[in-house]
Order: sequence, then structure tokens, then C-alpha cells
Amino acid sequence: MGRISKVVLAYSGGLDTSVILKWLQQRYGCEIVTFTADLGQGEELEPARDKAQTLGVSEIYIEDLREEFARDYIFPMFRANTLYEGEYLLGTAIARPLIARHLVRLASETGADAIAHGATGKGNDQVRFELSAYALNPDIQVIAPWREWDLTSREKLVAYAGEHGIPVETRADGASAYSMDANMLHISYEGGDLENPWLTPDESMWRWTVSPQQAPAEPEIIEIDFAAGDAVAINGESLSPARLLLRLNKLGGRHGIGRADLVENRYVGMKSRGCYETPGGAILLKAHRAIESITLDREAAHLKDEMMPRYASFIYNGYWFAPERRMLQQMIDASQTVVNGTVRLELYKGNVIVHGRRSVSDSLFDESIATFEDDRGAYNQGDAEGFIKLNALRLRIAGRKGRD
Repeated sequence: MGRISKVVLAYSGGLDTSVILKWLQQRYGCEIVTFTADLGQGEELEPARDKAQTLGVSEIYIEDLREEFARDYIFPMFRANTLYEGEYLLGTAIARPLIARHLVRLASETGADAIAHGATGKGNDQVRFELSAYALNPDIQVIAPWREWDLTSREKLVAYAGEHGIPVETRADGASAYSMDANMLHISYEGGDLENPWLTPDESMWRWTVSPQQAPAEPEIIEIDFAAGDAVAINGESLSPARLLLRLNKLGGRHGIGRADLVENRYVGMKSRGCYETPGGAILLKAHRAIESITLDREAAHLKDEMMPRYASFIYNGYWFAPERRMLQQMIDASQTVVNGTVRLELYKGNVIVHGRRSVSDSLFDESIATFEDDRGAYNQGDAEGFIKLNALRLRIAGRKGRD
């Protein structure tokens, strides 16, 4: 690594990044620029400024990225109906390329030599941050303290903080025992008793959603309007991407929607158990698939479904800025020009139930053909005989050879 005189640090103001800030000053003797991103995590971010100032930082950036996050990252991902390993809506993974983009930008604007992050050497986030950073600036230097230092436990971090006068919030009784990450798309929980995949999470862990059992006894009906594959309104009220997702989070949280408990395969090779709350995302995914069901051609829809797991892996593994993800995004976006219309949904005790879908201009659903009643010659049922015989030809040949 070359000479380091200034570093841009992804900074939350918590224990880990506050220790990292001081450690960087000691280890490299460098200036620190802190960057804190508001991604809709619902926390007060100004205390991060105060703590950074206490630690001697003069260049402090706290930026509201909520609309950019929803518009340029979350919504493009949802056009693909993205799920990693069939369950995970990628709330953490999709935030990392955005943070990396702004770290690299600030490094250029402030004349910094490197960027730094607080991701551990065991997790996916180190990969996501660094692949994104190198894609945006091939010559950027990256410092990952967790891969260098010997502060390998919370106890050691707290002791280091005490030695160097770093203010640390001590855990009160009832404080979360989990490693958590939150933004406007989701909140995640890892560690603690979740490291035993047999144990059921305690109900007190969940923060955004009521339990389905405690959700309202009466369902709630909502309508979501789509334009070119993106949700643009709820119940007729036009909303920006960020405001729309936040509104869906409140609706979903009230009805116990969006909880997930899964064991996933990390890119670095190990399995990890995590729990997630993604209330707005769960509603949005269901609604988007519903409007696509009447507007997308069959083969276009099936091709999207076939490619989705690859697209999900690109995001999960940190390849948002890679050419393969960009290429696939172009295909996905091209398919969405006809995805326009409205979906009516029922929210009830953890469930999202489609009640109806319509598209005045782009629906491919033809009632005159699909009807079980008299179709007045719109479809000749006799044509099916030749269709079946042609498709059965290879099966009949194999059957005559005695092959199962």
C-alpha cells in the first residue's frame, strides 16, 4: 500500500467505526474524512457528527441518499423480481454499491489516498464494498481494519475505546444482542442466539413488524399503480420512490408482513443464519409480479425468471458495477416498458393477497379467448390436436423403443 495521508471512512458513529477512526489515526498517522449515509435507517445521524468532531475530524459528511437509493438501486432490482436463494430480498447487499460510490467520490473530491470500511473479514460486505470501489476507481486504495488488527472481540474494542478516550454507549439491559443493519428496504439481524439455526428467534427481536398473530383482525385493501415497471402511486396518491417504499413499510409492518428467517450461503464460503424484516419490499414484489402477469409475453416473463437467480447472485456477491449486471439490467429494463397498470392487494396477518390486476393499455389478457363460455370462433379448439401430436412425436418415438 502506498503512502496514506488522508482516508475517507464509512462512519456510523458506533463502537466499531469510532475505534476504526482512532486506529487509522494511530496506525497511518493520517487525516480522516468521515462519510455517513442516510439510507432511511430511521436513526438520528447528527450524533455521528458530534462524535467525529470529538475524535478530531474536521471533514465530516452526512448525506441524505434516500431518494437515490430507492430510485437508482432498489427499484431497478425489483424490476427483476430479485430474490437470493428464493427468500432474501437483498436489503443489505443493494446498499453497499451506493455507499462505495460515494466513498470513492469523496476520496476524489477531498484528495484522499484511500477509503476504509468496517466490514469484517468473514462477511460479504467487505467483498461488496471493495469490488464496487475498484470498479469505480481501479487505483483506489482500500483499508479494511478487521483484516489487519487484533481487536477481534467486543471486549477488546471496548477496552481500546477506554484507553483512548473514545465515548462508548454501554449496553443497557434489554439492548439488542444481535448485529443489525437497517435501511429503508430492510432491517437484518445476525449473531447472538441466531447462530444456532435450530433456535426460534425471540419475538422481542423484531422491530418493524408486529407478529402476524397480533396483526389487525380486519384486512386492509390497497392499490399500487405501476409505470414502466416501477411503483408510482398508492391508492391513487403519487409518491417518490423513497416515500412510496416508506409508506409500504408502514402498511406492511402493521400487518405483520415481510419477516424472513433463513440460512444463506455467503460468497466467502460459509453458511450464515440471518433474520430479516422487509415489509414494503414483500408487498412490492408481490404487486410487481402480479402486474407483469398480464402485461409480459410468456417467453419474456419466463426468460426473466430464468435469469433472476444470476442477477440476484451478482448483487449478493458485490457485482453491481460489473458489466454482466449492467448488461442484464438493460434486458430487464427493456422488458418493463409495457409493465403499466394497477394491482389491488389485501394485507392480512402476514399475507399479501392479490385481489385484482388491470392494465388499460398493455394487458395481454384477452377475455374473448380465455373464456370457458362461447368464444365466438376466437380460438379453434381443434387446432390443439395437431399441436399435441407434434409435441408428442419425440415421446412416442422413445416410447416405441421402450424408454421411460
